[in-house]
Amino acid sequence: MKTFNTKNNFPLISIIIPTFNRADWIEAAIESILMQTFQNFELLVIDDGSTDNTQKIVSRCDENIKYYFQRNKGPAAARNYGIKKAKGKYICFLDSDDRWVKNKLEKQVNLVAADPNIKICYTDEIWIRSGVRVNQKIIHKKYSGWIYQHCLPLCIISPSSVMIHREVFDKVGLFDEDLIVCEDYDLWLRVSSFYPITFIRQPLIIKYGGHEDQLSHKFWGMDRFRVKALEKMLERKQLSTENRIATIKMLHQKCEILANGFFKRSKMEEGNLYLSIKEKYAISWTKP
Repeated sequence: MKTFNTKNNFPLISIIIPTFNRADWIEAAIESILMQTFQNFELLVIDDGSTDNTQKIVSRCDENIKYYFQRNKGPAAARNYGIKKAKGKYICFLDSDDRWVKNKLEKQVNLVAADPNIKICYTDEIWIRSGVRVNQKIIHKKYSGWIYQHCLPLCIISPSSVMIHREVFDKVGLFDEDLIVCEDYDLWLRVSSFYPITFIRQPLIIKYGGHEDQLSHKFWGMDRFRVKALEKMLERKQLSTENRIATIKMLHQKCEILANGFFKRSKMEEGNLYLSIKEKYAISWTKP
């Protein structure tokens, strides 16, 4: 395998792979990093309590990979662990079941070199589901600039596609470890409320789906976690009036969907909970 550049004690980019029992996938993910045309990076693998032979696979890929093991806490905690260990000016993530196109880093580095004001950028994606390439739906359309309101319905930014200046985390905080899923949705809301985000229209990552160990398959009702993230944004009281109104409208919409779903299943207590959350934010549309 190709060995990456380790001469610089302070690499430009820190790449973080969070993983949990993905021994069958992680070697291909690492290979896609080692084959990058841009090589000034460090690679950190954060093993979130794997019980398979993940460590053995990682150790045979490249001796320069920094491997860390923690008890199972979830992807948010694993990414945060990596951020705290990272030395790079910019942070990138790669989920252990995804892969990068070989010039992914080069494209992003050239972009921020041309405009240092860009603090976060992300790329388009190729989707593979159960071995078949599929098209993204209209709801997954991606945008550039001040995209906060486009981030409200669902997560349009894949963690595997981003490159983030580390000062962004100083401003908005790390991933919320209390969120079992949708921790990326929560972070992108915070980021996009403070920063414009640049979208690179080329598909520079390959996302693989359809396997049973994906968290989106393990947890039903993902909007439950998005509602928590929306509540957090409203409680932070930092949004412009326009973005606050848009956030309340989205929270109302998701609470109605969840409440109706619970009522259909005769789960009255849960349904009433989401109606009460909706009512909580119905008092004022403009007052922060």
